[in-house]
Amino acid sequence: MSRSLSIAERKEGAEALGPRIRDRRRALGLTLNEVAIGSGLSVGFISQIERGITGPSLSSLLAISRVLAVDISYFLSQPAADGPSTRHDQRVSYGVGNAQRSYERLSAAFAGSTLSGLIIHEPPGVNDIRMSHEGEEMLYVLDGALTVDLGGNLIVLEAQDSIHFAGSTPHTWWNHTDKATTMLWVGTFDVFGGRPAEGQSERAMAKIRGRRPRAARKSRPTN
Repeated sequence: MSRSLSIAERKEGAEALGPRIRDRRRALGLTLNEVAIGSGLSVGFISQIERGITGPSLSSLLAISRVLAVDISYFLSQPAADGPSTRHDQRVSYGVGNAQRSYERLSAAFAGSTLSGLIIHEPPGVNDIRMSHEGEEMLYVLDGALTVDLGGNLIVLEAQDSIHFAGSTPHTWWNHTDKATTMLWVGTFDVFGGRPAEGQSERAMAKIRGRRPRAARKSRPTN
């Protein structure tokens, strides 16, 4: 059985995440709206993260990190990959900020690696914002059930069901039951940090520049 972070450890992480995101955004002179444009997330969602009201998923935090031109490890310390194998009784279960969803790292880190692997523990009712990105994702439900919104098509997965899709298709998922769901997640983008982002920060900033008025703002953002 994996070891979960204590309530104190989770609280400390939640209190630190929001201010760090806000401080980095302001240091770059970006508004909430510009970070929303670059990440594909909503202004309200990012504002709630900064104020510690909600916590992002790993994918959402990765999208924010790219807009803010830092590695995801700048905001979140995740378990290290100590070797090619993991043991069920030694893995650490951790979360992002005060989000209820928790993760266990499965994948290793080595030169040329392209896969990230996690076990995700999804509590009832948790729903992340719909998003799209590069790469591919695959989910395999180990226990419980899940509703996946894939490009507006709702797909219900039960234990031993799976789904594989292009990350460019807008997607989200949630546990529609009253019991926890456990799933295996595998993706071809780096949710742990350390691999080159392959121009993702530049593409995010290009989105922002494309939406900015011609007269550049000179004042520092206040929101």
